[in-house]
Formats: sequence, C-alpha cells, structure tokens
Amino acid sequence: MKRRTLPVAAALTATAVLLLTACGSGDDKPADNDKIAGADQGAETPRQSASPSAAQAGDKPDGVDVSLPKDMNLVFDWEKPKDANEAAAMDDAANFLRAIYRGVDKRTTKDAAVTAYATGGGLHYAQVQINEWIKGGWTATGTRRHYDATTRSAPNGKSVEVAFCADTGRFLGKEVKTGKVLKTEPSLKDFGYYKIVMVKVPTAESLWQASKVFVEGSAEKCR
Repeated sequence: MKRRTLPVAAALTATAVLLLTACGSGDDKPADNDKIAGADQGAETPRQSASPSAAQAGDKPDGVDVSLPKDMNLVFDWEKPKDANEAAAMDDAANFLRAIYRGVDKRTTKDAAVTAYATGGGLHYAQVQINEWIKGGWTATGTRRHYDATTRSAPNGKSVEVAFCADTGRFLGKEVKTGKVLKTEPSLKDFGYYKIVMVKVPTAESLWQASKVFVEGSAEKCR
C-alpha cells in the first residue's frame, strides 16, 4: 500500500500561504509568459559560495555539503534544458531542495547548504520548512520524486523559473526520538506543483540561489 508522510502536507500548506502573501500574490497561478514573478529581485551574496553547481546528490561544490542520509532519497526525474544558464539553475534548484532536507536531518536552518542555495523568500521558505519538521520532532525517510520540470528565463538573463511536480507519497515522516515512521492513506495531498525563481549570484560563477518559492498543494495535474 502506498504511504505518505503526515508532516509534509501540513508544512507545505502553511509555507505556501506564507510565501504567496509575502510575494504579494493571493493565488497559485503560474506567472505569465512574459514576466517571471520575483525575477526583479537580485541575489544576495551567500555566506559560503557553492560554485560550480552540483548536479548529483553528495557533490560538494567549494566545500558545501548537500549529501543526505541513505534513507532520505530525493529523486530528480527530469531532463536538463539545452540553455546553459537554465541547466545550472535547474541543478541548483535541486541542490536547494537537498539543502532543505539536509537541514531537516541536521535539525538546523543554519547549515551551509541552506545559506548557499537560498536568498530572500527562498531562504524564508527553507527556514519555515525546516522549522516545521523540527517543531514536530520529525525527520524524513523514503523517496521524494520530482518530475515534469520546465524552465524559462527572464529577459535580463539573471533569473530562471524552474517549475516541476513533486510526489511525496513515499517520503515519510519519522519521529526523531522513537524512530517511528508516520503513515497515512495515499491522497491527492501527496502531489504538489512548485515554481522556484532562481537568481544568478554575481559574485560566484555558476551559482544560482532560490529567491522565491510558490507551491500549489493537492495538484491534480501532477497525479
């Protein structure tokens, strides 16, 4: 029987509301074709550079570790775009997600990977996500799959929107103290649609940071 994690749905719902409000948007519709939401935001200099982009879990660009425990598997089932900037932004969007769950595993929002791959609203998103897991006393186990990814660049070439689906049905919450795995019945809440605005860091070659995150929960189009 397919299982899903209890904390993920609650954390995603709360975070999506926070971020959509912060971004000045009251809906979860994709940005229009001519303008990427949040694309005018410049990247802040990360506390620790992570250049060049890491394409695989476990890579350590400039000493920034994005590795995860063996039982925490993030799968990125997508093809890289031909455009070099979009490919690099996609790689670092994946590293941004790895950084979040590394923070969950390490029980901190201040891991070097989090501050390297996130800025502005993206950093806020990561901190809220990690803190939800910490407050609940949970870590994660299982497989979280990401697929159907698309990318598009802003005209100035300094930001790229990476959009994709995620299936958390086999990514389970686990109580840190007891090791008990939390299970529920599968549902539409297992599926989410994400848009992450990645911005190029001018002081670090090939490094892109998540600056805005938009989440549509219970995404039928991803099922």
